[in-house]
Amino acid sequence: MDISIFGLGYVGAVCSACLAHSGHRIIGVDVSQLKVDLVNNGRSPIVELGLGEMIAEGVENGRLRASTDVRNAVLETSVSFICVGTPSNPNGSLATHYLEAVCRDIAEVLAEKDGYHLVVIRSTVLPGTVMDLVLPILEQYSGKKAGPDFGLAMNPEFLRESTAIEDFYEPEITVLGEFDQRSGDLLESIYGFLDTPIIRKSISVAEMIKYTCNAWHATKVAFANEIGSVAKKLGVDGREVMTVVCQDKKLNISPYYMRPGFAFGGSCLPKDVRALTYLGRNRDLKLPLLESLLPSNSSHISSGFNIIEGTGKRRIGVLGISFKAGTDDLRESPVVELVEMLFGKGYEIKIYDKNVDYARVHGANKEYIETRIPHVSNMLMASIQEVVDGSDVIVLGNASEEFRAVADSMDVSKQVIDLVGFMTKVSCSQKLGICW
Repeated sequence: MDISIFGLGYVGAVCSACLAHSGHRIIGVDVSQLKVDLVNNGRSPIVELGLGEMIAEGVENGRLRASTDVRNAVLETSVSFICVGTPSNPNGSLATHYLEAVCRDIAEVLAEKDGYHLVVIRSTVLPGTVMDLVLPILEQYSGKKAGPDFGLAMNPEFLRESTAIEDFYEPEITVLGEFDQRSGDLLESIYGFLDTPIIRKSISVAEMIKYTCNAWHATKVAFANEIGSVAKKLGVDGREVMTVVCQDKKLNISPYYMRPGFAFGGSCLPKDVRALTYLGRNRDLKLPLLESLLPSNSSHISSGFNIIEGTGKRRIGVLGISFKAGTDDLRESPVVELVEMLFGKGYEIKIYDKNVDYARVHGANKEYIETRIPHVSNMLMASIQEVVDGSDVIVLGNASEEFRAVADSMDVSKQVIDLVGFMTKVSCSQKLGICW
């Protein structure tokens, strides 16, 4: 395929070389004559292991060349990748002036070009940028419409410096954000040389995936560093600790705790985070990430309260009050805390949880219920139907399977608030999700 790649910085140079090596014909485009000359002379404009040899190979076999001529590059190719930088502004916002300029340049050429052309954003941009900024520019300056006249897609990159070529050919994920199926089909065909699965999503989801990955990587580094600082104060080698922690692929390095939902609770997580941060303060350690965990958790409970308050209704039914389905444990349950907030504001509350109802009579939590939250005990109903009949808002508090059918079959006169993820779609007027 004939492909033009705009921006011969880190991402653009690597993609140009790798796509040429995989059989495509590439025109790299950059405003810098120096970068263009380096590529055309078979040399890499950046330092990256193996890239110089790959560029030299592409130039020698005629599949890779570079140019400053935007018009020629667009007219001679059927796909344009935009890989220009999106640096930070002084206030932390994203600078998009390079992206905007390239989009205008490409669009002005599309205005005179016959045939379908696909524009792929590979630059890192915040969710909404492609649809709210890039798309209007392309349509305005080309006089054409996305879909019938040209394609549009988002293709975030996951290349690490020093291992970029390996990452390009052996990615864990290849994400394609598509404006429509035609755009996605054409973009996917470019990656036919990959053996790994292609993940096709909407453009906004693809944009968000990139930022989520980078934020998660930054979080992991900060977390490991803070754990290492605590360990050192205790005379422990933090590297040894984290090596073992990472061997647990069931809980530690897994999807288990990575599903958006309600706040954490129970007998372990709040207590142990509290103890670890207390230890850090006593040892004069600054642990801003670890110390932010409980405030972040509390703010999520407040978000749940705000969603309920926003309905304007006062009769609230809660299905599931233990911190986790299949248990009667109410210790530091975020749903209990939510109910306490509602109770304090004068809401009428009914609760059903078969495990907690059993615990009220026989369970290990009997004393806790009767001495710590007796008013919550008085809200417990004997059946789901009692809660549903006496409430205008139904809150799904934990993931007990018996509540899934209730959420799916709820009368339209009732408002459902899902804290656990039973909803298969995003929030609508009748069903509101905590994170979706």
